[in-house]
Amino acid sequence: MKTNKFLASIALIGLLSTGSLANSSENTLSQPNQKVQSLINKYNLESVTFDYVNKIIAKGTRSSAKAILIDARPEAKYKKGTIPSSMNIPDTKFDEYVSLLKDTPKEKELIVYCGGYKCAKSPKVAAMLIKKGFTNVKVYPAGEPEWIKKSYKEIDTVVLQAAYKNNSSLIMDARPYKKFLQETVPGAISIPDTKLDKLKGRFPVSKDEKIIIFCGGFKCVKSHIVAKKLISLDYKNVSVYSAGLPRWKKLGLATTAQTKKVKATAEVKKKEFSNNGLKLGVDEGSVDGEWFKKLVLEDKVPSYIQIVDVTAPEEFKSGHLKGSINIEAEKFKAQEFFAKLPKDKTIVFNCTAGGRSIEAWSKLKDAKIDLSEIFYFDANIDCKGTECKIEANEPLE
Repeated sequence: MKTNKFLASIALIGLLSTGSLANSSENTLSQPNQKVQSLINKYNLESVTFDYVNKIIAKGTRSSAKAILIDARPEAKYKKGTIPSSMNIPDTKFDEYVSLLKDTPKEKELIVYCGGYKCAKSPKVAAMLIKKGFTNVKVYPAGEPEWIKKSYKEIDTVVLQAAYKNNSSLIMDARPYKKFLQETVPGAISIPDTKLDKLKGRFPVSKDEKIIIFCGGFKCVKSHIVAKKLISLDYKNVSVYSAGLPRWKKLGLATTAQTKKVKATAEVKKKEFSNNGLKLGVDEGSVDGEWFKKLVLEDKVPSYIQIVDVTAPEEFKSGHLKGSINIEAEKFKAQEFFAKLPKDKTIVFNCTAGGRSIEAWSKLKDAKIDLSEIFYFDANIDCKGTECKIEANEPLE
């Protein structure tokens, strides 16, 4: 009996000296604690797993996610790092933030999470949502801690700002190289999502290196593609700045374009219109952004022009430019893609942020296909049905 007590005392001293007694329950917790589970039971909430959430977020953007993810933690925590595509509805500011869901159908699937198995915020917010009339509310009890261990996170502008100022992260621009040359966040390196296999030698040696990836805004999937590739290669600290360069610029933050010097060199006068009458943009292969934007918004696109949306079918269905047709460029080789384009028309490619349009055009150029009446529209486009907001991007030159 004395021997058992002695051994128990030795074990207790060992736990205290390493701090493992205080942390053992936290480190080994694999299910909600009693308080959290009682709330889940009280409100009859369905719990989902990491694998379920991982499938739900699809490509990582809000437009591609099959459900709405809700981070119930404080805004400061949300900004520091959240599950991709999530919106923030803190339990302590529910009435203020729930308006984010004002246009959401009551039957839409909502998945609420917070700071892990000990965090009661997610079932509390879930209950408040049910009270508001939402009928398909679930919780992800493991929440942000489990997600961060297994995948990449989405961050706010303030995190990228700090990384830029302190040189504390490797910043990657996932847009096409041509867009990178046009303008990017100072210090970023170009890792286009379509060139990953060729450029993976540029990835950091250390798997613990902090990496932040961005592209053309909330609808752009390129940064998420690069992030998933890095996670598959066992990088541990990967983040996506989903707001991308558009938000960075809108906030007036520094870009490489602001540091370019104006060159006083004689320029050769360029052709202003294509043979069919399309107004050419400054950059090779582009349509004049403001000219074309006006035609689209005023529903005056000439009959000789065919707009080709090169995004995925599900993106096209959620919203597209009026009169456009959908051909997902990434699925086809150059000649196959070209064969699907309407003939005897002036073709204008578009997507959501300009990147995939440029890539579609460049794919045909690399295959030495006649591009005399094939162009791309470099713009940020946000459509619901055929009602669209369009912001033409500035040209490279």
